[in-house]
Formats: sequence, structure tokens, C-alpha cells
Amino acid sequence: MGLFYERFELHEALVTRRRTLTEADIVAFAGLSGDYDPVHTDEVFAAAETPFGTRIAHGPLWLSVDIGLLSQLNVIEDTALALLGLTWDFAGPIKAGGTIHVRAATVEKRETRHPGRGIVKLKMEVINQRDETVQTGAITILPRRRAGG
Repeated sequence: MGLFYERFELHEALVTRRRTLTEADIVAFAGLSGDYDPVHTDEVFAAAETPFGTRIAHGPLWLSVDIGLLSQLNVIEDTALALLGLTWDFAGPIKAGGTIHVRAATVEKRETRHPGRGIVKLKMEVINQRDETVQTGAITILPRRRAGG
């Protein structure tokens, strides 16, 4: 069970486990999303025509994985009613074989006029295997409140 609104503490550090990107992840996401851009799917093109030297993962693929890693910490599982918004910056590529983890912290918390829920904003940093920040952003969620809380 995830955290109820009352349990989110401002600036409390959350660190996820690591996740390694696989070739299968990139192929599956291309098929799911319909995004077959050669920077993701054509090794010859990516090696010759991009500054990355190889194919890179789709940005939205890792944004989704990042939120999934957070969910696995039992932060938002079963208590988040909605994702209300997000802002995201991609500072570096994530390539097949790359490994990331997420550092997150609550940066904003406010009540709503509805007694059963609140609003929480989490700042997130995505860190690769070289301890480089490759993505940063924030998600705003609508978590449930404890009954009577």
C-alpha cells in the first residue's frame, strides 16, 4: 500500500532500486507507442548520424519506468488517485545496457476542498550508472487521505 497524503513529509528522501534498460525494452516501447524513429530503432543511422554513437531509449519510456520504480517503493501504489501533472527535462541519453535509479522528494503538499484527498508534488532525479543526472522533473499526484484524517 502506498503513502496516504498525511504520510508525505516535505524533503524526505526516497531512493528507488536500480533498473537496467534492455534491447527488448526499446523494441517493445517502439511497438507500443508506434515511435520507430531511427534514433531508437536503426543502429547504423544512430551510430553515423547522432551524437550518441548508438541508439537511445525513448524519453517517455524512461519517464514511465521512473514512475514505476517510485511505485515499487510503495509510495503511490493503491493510494494515488491520479497523476495531475508533470514537468520533465532530458539532460542525457539512456542507452541499452544503461542502469538508472531515481531520487525523489516531496517538495509541495497541500490540502484540497475534498476531505478524502490531497495534492503532492514530488521532485525526481534520474541517475545513471556513472552517477550522472540524466533526467529531472516533477510529478503532481492526488493521493488519498486516511479515513477520518
